[in-house]
Amino acid sequence: MCAVKQNPLVVFMKGTPEQPQCGFSRAVCQILDVQGVPREKLVTYNCLADQELREGIKEYSEWPTIPQVYVKGEFVGGCDIVLSMHQSGELEKLLMQEGLVSEELPASSPTPNNQS
Repeated sequence: MCAVKQNPLVVFMKGTPEQPQCGFSRAVCQILDVQGVPREKLVTYNCLADQELREGIKEYSEWPTIPQVYVKGEFVGGCDIVLSMHQSGELEKLLMQEGLVSEELPASSPTPNNQS
């Protein structure tokens, strides 16, 4: 599938990142946000808007559920796998290795309060 190979980070989901239509799609978007993935590096496809796409991506990946996450053309997994990788630190390593996030903390990260 061309979209998977041409974009560094692709998510096939139900809805959009701004309006996810299922909890699993919402969770994947939240995880990617927490990881610091810039929106311009994320390409998403709403599988609810295209039944052919929805069935086609399941056949392509041989994975029965949506959402599906691809990094640099490789199928990473669905929500459960992405969540597990996030919790173990493996997702952060993968995203940094592929240049999808920087090692710097996001500007909104809390800083320690050194007041006495």
